[in-house]
Formats: sequence, C-alpha cells, structure tokens
Amino acid sequence: MFKDVPLITLNGFLGLAIQWLVLPFILICMFVTYALGALIIIGIIVQLIISIIWFLMFNSYLIVSPNEGAAIQFFGKYKGTVDKQGFHFFINPLYAKHKISLRIRNFESAKLKVNDVNANPIEIAAVVVWKVVDTAEALFEVDNYQNYVQIQSEAALRAMATKYPYDIIEDKDIGGIALSSHQEVIAHELQISVEARLKRAGIQVLEARISHLAYSQEIAQAMLRRQQASAVVAARSEIVKGAVGMVEMALEQLSEKNIIVLTEEKKATMVSNLLVVLCSETDTTPVVNTGSI
Repeated sequence: MFKDVPLITLNGFLGLAIQWLVLPFILICMFVTYALGALIIIGIIVQLIISIIWFLMFNSYLIVSPNEGAAIQFFGKYKGTVDKQGFHFFINPLYAKHKISLRIRNFESAKLKVNDVNANPIEIAAVVVWKVVDTAEALFEVDNYQNYVQIQSEAALRAMATKYPYDIIEDKDIGGIALSSHQEVIAHELQISVEARLKRAGIQVLEARISHLAYSQEIAQAMLRRQQASAVVAARSEIVKGAVGMVEMALEQLSEKNIIVLTEEKKATMVSNLLVVLCSETDTTPVVNTGSI
C-alpha cells in the first residue's frame, strides 16, 4: 500500500542560479580542452555529455500550484510526493512527475432505478463532495481514481436505497427511517458508506446527499393516490378527535351549569347532530326544531 512520503527539494530559483553559473564553467573547460590540443573526438564526446546533462537540468524543475500534489517516480519506483506550493528543483533530472489536484470536487450520480426495502421501484440520485488527500494512493492504488469515485459512490447509493422505505406509510414503518423524511440521517449514513469505499484510494468524502428521489413512472400515480388516501385518513382522524372533544366539552358545560336537563336519547341526538356539523366537509344548513327538544 502506498502512502504519501514527503520528498526533499531545493528552491527552484536556487536551481536556476546553479544551472546558469555552471554554464560558464562548462564553456571554460571545453575551451581549455581544445587549447591543450586534446583529441577532437574526446572533446566532442565531453562536449556532448556535458551538454546533455545541462539540458536535462531543465527537467529538474517543478511548479506546484495551491491545493496540488505531485508524485515523483524514478524509473517506475515511487520516490515521494511534493505538495508544497511553489517552484521546486530536483537534484535528479530523470525524475518523472505526476500532478494531481487536491481541490474539492463535486460528483452527481445518474438517476438510478432501484427497489426500496418494500420492493417499490424508485429513482434516486446523489451529490458527493470529495477531494484527494493522499496523492500516492490516488495514483497507484486504483487505475482511475475519478472513475473509481463514480462507480463506488453509485454502488453505495444503491446499497443504502435498498435498506429503507421511500416513505413511512404502513404501520410497520412507523418509528423507522424513510428516505424522503429523514434526509439528514440518510445523508450521514451515505457519507460514511461512500468514504469507507473510497478510503483506500486516498479520497476523503466531505458530504454526500440525495439530490433526486421519486417513485418510478410505472407506479408513481398509484403511490400518489396511496399517499393522498393516507393524508385524508390522517386528516379525518384529527377532525373526529377534535369533534369528539368539543361535544364532550359541550355536554359537560350544559350539565355543570344546569342550563338544561337532557335524557340519554336527547343526548345521543345532540351528539349525532354536533358530530355531523363538525365533521362535515361542506357548510351545514341548520334546522330549527319548533317542537320539544
């Protein structure tokens, strides 16, 4: 397993100064070689070697921007990582450099079609906010870390969507967690799940949140009617509960203040009439009883 290892470098401007200070010395050596009457072939070879080394020094420079890292290799062997911003110079000009961004990135998954815990087909998508925290792991542990983020994020989203219902409708779902009503809990669990999958690639997940959630088209209308029916039943239950309380209060106050004495039959009639008035969806038309109450 690869981990970031800091690589010691020189200041790039110091490297430039050394390189250009060496150039006059190289020219003097070449001049002395010819002046002493050395063989022409030897002079050409020396000149060629020195020139190659001097030009290779241009490969020893590296510019690292803010929130950027560079993994250094020497003939395939990992030597270290440079993540300090600035202008750097390496002693070895044969180092290969692989830059990678350490900035925060967003990934939005496609709309995935999965079944929730109740086997209802739903469409779900998520947004994952992530960044690379280990350059060596991102480059050498996985083949393509960006593609790895996409595939593993969608796999974690699918796995999580199958654990919970879309909505709490049935009695068995009461007290549980639903995808549509417990967004913070779902987001936290999704973040932990995605980060566990991406950790080996040197990636940190800052946030993961559902961006799209809906029933699939083939059951959308049926589930909408089901939700509407559940809402109507819940509303009716509240209305009846309130109406019963008002009728009970009315009977208690009539009895306490001795306004009127009602028989059990009259009480039943009064309760029936009040419940009809209070629970009716439309305005009721009162009928005045001119007979006995």
